[in-house]
Amino acid sequence: MIELQRLSKRYGDTLAVDDLSFTIPTGLVTGFLGPNGAGKSTTMRMILGLDRPTSGKVLINGHRYDQLAEPLTHVGALLEAKAAQQGRSAYNHLLWLARSNRIPERRVAEVLDTVGLRDVARKRIGGFSLGMGQRLGIAAALLGDPAVLLFDEPVNGLDPEGILWIRTLMKSLAAEGRTVFVSSHLMSEMALTADHLIVIGRGRLLADLPMGEFIDRNSRSHVRVVTEQPEALMDALDGDAVAYRRGADGAFEAVGVEPGRIAKLASGRGLVLTELSLQRASLEEAFMEMTADAVEYHAGLAASDHEQRKQE
Repeated sequence: MIELQRLSKRYGDTLAVDDLSFTIPTGLVTGFLGPNGAGKSTTMRMILGLDRPTSGKVLINGHRYDQLAEPLTHVGALLEAKAAQQGRSAYNHLLWLARSNRIPERRVAEVLDTVGLRDVARKRIGGFSLGMGQRLGIAAALLGDPAVLLFDEPVNGLDPEGILWIRTLMKSLAAEGRTVFVSSHLMSEMALTADHLIVIGRGRLLADLPMGEFIDRNSRSHVRVVTEQPEALMDALDGDAVAYRRGADGAFEAVGVEPGRIAKLASGRGLVLTELSLQRASLEEAFMEMTADAVEYHAGLAASDHEQRKQE
């Protein structure tokens, strides 16, 4: 378990992380989201003791990172896959890490096999592709068989097979009772992987919720209704005070109502519905809605959309 207690980090006049407090539980994949400049990387670096907090503290299973003996046996992390000596082979890179933390040499071959790098174990890291570098970084994170794992953009450079592999790996690690904390900009992938979400903006905590609850709270779900009797349906909806709008394809989008209520209303009026379905917003839509006021830079169209959302 990772606990952040009123964590802040200031660089000169810039407050990168502002009084963050939350707990990352065991047994779940916890996603870490936020716009560019939100303070995610700084927060992860402070968890690992790479940056010193201006105030507050981080505890990993009750201890600061710098208090952990053989820290790789407690915490594994992938922050920057290319942060390895390029002239070393993959095997020797991991062997050096293993010896520095009193990890048995047999673990080197085991994790290389786990990440699919066994056949290139003796090749120099400098010749690795981005995806191979990511796999090596994941191998290093797994080396000490730690109970806590942090991944920053773990699918970067991976092909579809590799993305499916890392998604399955993270879920299996969490299922074993480990703490898995992952930061990513790929919303579609996060939606498939994370059980719980931590969202920050401008260094402050915006959300600490299960995935489904986050989407429900920060999106506008609606019921899609299609009929060949649109005028009659409009009369029925108006008569029952149901808010709705017409989509570009002629379908009705009813908001603030359950599908069952629409079905009962249509049945009472003798209306035939050819489609009745609950349309749930995506994680990306929910994220954009929540962080609209926390984005540091807006492109031209995005800025106008942002202003429009604020007026709605």
